[in-house]
Amino acid sequence: MCGITGFFNITGHNQELARTMIKQMTDPLIYRGPDEEGYYVDQNVALGHRRLSIIDLSSGQQPMSTKDGRFQIVFNGEIYNYLEIRAELSNLGHSFQTRSDTETILLAYAQWGGECVKRMNGMFAFAIWDKIEQHLFLARDRVGKKPLYYYWDGQVFSFASELKALRAVQLCSGEIDHQSLDCYYTFGYIPSPRTIYENTCKLEPAHTLLVTRNGLDKQRYWQLRFSPRQDLTLADATEEFESLLDEATKCRLMSEVPLGAFLSGGLDSTLVVSSMAKNMSTPVLTNSIGFGEKKFNELPLAKLVADHLQTNHKEFTLEPKAAEILADIAWHFDEPFADSSAVPTWYVCQMAKQNVTVVLSGDGGDESFGGYTFRYLPHMLESTVRNRVPAPLRSLVFGTLGALWPASAKLPKPLRIKTILENLAVSDAEAFYKDLIWLRPDTRKRLYTSQFNQSLKGFTPFKTIEPLYNSLQLSPTNSAQQALSRAQFTDINFYMTEDVLVKVDRISMAHSLEIRSPLLDYRILEFAATLPSHLKLDKGKGKIVLRNLAARRLPRQILDQPKTGFSIPAAQWLRKELKPMVEQAVFKKTGLAADTLKRKELTKIWNEHQSSQRDHSVFLWGIMMLDLWEKAFYTT
Repeated sequence: MCGITGFFNITGHNQELARTMIKQMTDPLIYRGPDEEGYYVDQNVALGHRRLSIIDLSSGQQPMSTKDGRFQIVFNGEIYNYLEIRAELSNLGHSFQTRSDTETILLAYAQWGGECVKRMNGMFAFAIWDKIEQHLFLARDRVGKKPLYYYWDGQVFSFASELKALRAVQLCSGEIDHQSLDCYYTFGYIPSPRTIYENTCKLEPAHTLLVTRNGLDKQRYWQLRFSPRQDLTLADATEEFESLLDEATKCRLMSEVPLGAFLSGGLDSTLVVSSMAKNMSTPVLTNSIGFGEKKFNELPLAKLVADHLQTNHKEFTLEPKAAEILADIAWHFDEPFADSSAVPTWYVCQMAKQNVTVVLSGDGGDESFGGYTFRYLPHMLESTVRNRVPAPLRSLVFGTLGALWPASAKLPKPLRIKTILENLAVSDAEAFYKDLIWLRPDTRKRLYTSQFNQSLKGFTPFKTIEPLYNSLQLSPTNSAQQALSRAQFTDINFYMTEDVLVKVDRISMAHSLEIRSPLLDYRILEFAATLPSHLKLDKGKGKIVLRNLAARRLPRQILDQPKTGFSIPAAQWLRKELKPMVEQAVFKKTGLAADTLKRKELTKIWNEHQSSQRDHSVFLWGIMMLDLWEKAFYTT
C-alpha cells in the first residue's frame, strides 16, 4: 500500500516551489508508505509517492516512468492479475524494466489508454501523467477499496489519497459543506462524491477521471448487474463459488513480506483462511483479538478454526482504552466518521502488524451473499405487502398506525413494530433508507436549527439513496427478490464502500498494514449477483452458499453461531469511561454541533441515554467523533 499526491497547473508553475509543495503534501502520508518516498516535477505537474513495499522490493520505486519519459505514474494498491496483463503486453512487444505491478499499469495505459482499467483485478487508485498530450488520468478500483480525493478550481487540479495531504498546502476548500454534514448526522459517514469540504470530491469507485486543459471528464467503467439464475442449484452454486474463492484467495497470496490473515471465528474470515490453507505450503499465520467481556470475545471460536485448519495462530486479549486512541482514529479518517467498530479494528490491525505486513480478511460476504438478515428479511416481507396493498391505502392505514404506535425498548419484542408500520406506508426505497440511517427523519426535523435547515436548501440524505436504489435494472421477478437485489446493490455501492471499506483502509494504513479481501474480487461479486434469493436467505438464515461450503470445510459450531459483527459496548462506554468526552462534545457552546443542532433537543437525547431510558449511543458517538475531528482539522 502507498500514499499518492499530485497537482496539475494548466498554466504552468515554478518548479522549485512545486517541488517544495509536493513534499509538504506527501509527508503527512508517511504511515501509508513508511519505506520510501519519491517525487516527479515538470513545468505543469508535480507527483508524490510514499511506498509500503510489498512486491518487487528492489525496483518498484515511484513515481515510475516509461523508458521514453512520456508517461509518469503514482499508484496505491495491488493488481492481482498483473502477471497475466504483463504477459499480454510482452506479446504485443513491450519490454519491462521491473517486476512490479506498477510498471504493468503504466504500459497497459500506454497500450490501451483509459480502457486498461477494465482488465485489472485488484484494489487501486492511481494517476498517470501524459507529458506529450498534457493529460492527467486518474482511476479508482471497482468497489473503492483505495481512496482518491480531488479538488479543481479551473486552473489547478490537485489529488491525494487523503484529505490531509490537500489541506497541508491549502489545495482544497476549507469551507464546510452543510449537505455533507447532514449526511454525516444521518449515516455516520459522508458518501462519495461528497466530502466534508465544499467543492472537494472523492472519485467514485469504478470511475476514471481525465483532466485536460478543457476540464474534467469522468467515466464509469464497471457496474454490478443483478440477474438471478432461478434454475441454479445449491450444489452447483457451491461448487462455482468454491472455485472462485480459491482462485481469488490464491492470487492474493503474492507477497515478498510476511503475510497472514484475520480470523474472527465468523463464517467469512474462516472460509478465507480455509482457502489460504488449501493454497499454501506452510501453515497460515492467523491473528485473533478478544476483549475482556465474554459477549465481545470470539477467541474460542477462532481457536477452534485455527486448530481445525492447523494454522500458526496468534491471540491477543485486551481491555480496550478507547479514550486513549479515539483522537488518533479521528485524525486518520480526515473527515467526520462515526463507525464505533473502528476501535476494535484499530487494535486488531495494531496486533497483526507485530507479525505481518499483509493480511487477508473476510470483508464483503454480508453485502454480496445476504448476511444482513436483520435488514434484508423484513425488507423483503414489507415489499411483498406493499406490492399487494394500494399505496393510498397503505399510507392511510400504516402511516396512521406508525405515527400513533409508541417507540419504546421496554415493549415486548413482538410489539416493537413502529418502524415496520412506518415502512409499510412508504416506498421500497424510502423504507430501505429508513433501515439504513442512524438519525430518524422525525428526530432530524426536531434537532436541526432553522439556520441549518435553510442552508440545506431542501436537501435530504434520502436524495443520495433513492436514485441508487432505483437505478438497478432487473428482469421481472417477484417483489421480494427485487427488493433484496436492490437492497444488496445499495449496500455494496453505499454502506460497504463509504463505511466498511473506508474504515478498513484508514485504520490498516494507520498501522502500515495492507489488507486484501478475496470476497471483494469482482468475479465473486458478479457471481453473487446471479444467485436467486433462496440461495442467499432461507429459513431465517443468510449466506446459504457460504454456509454450504463451510459445512464441508469447517467445524459445525461455526455454522450455528449468530452474526455478531465487530462490535464494542458503546452504549455502556458512553455512560462510563467516555462520558466526559461525549459530554464535552454535546454541551460545547461553539462548533459545528452547537451551530447546527438545537441545544434543547440534543440535551434531551443526552439525558435519555444517560438515564438508560433509550439507547442513543450511535448518534452520540457521532457527535463525539465530530468534535474530535473538529479539534484536529477545523476551527470555526
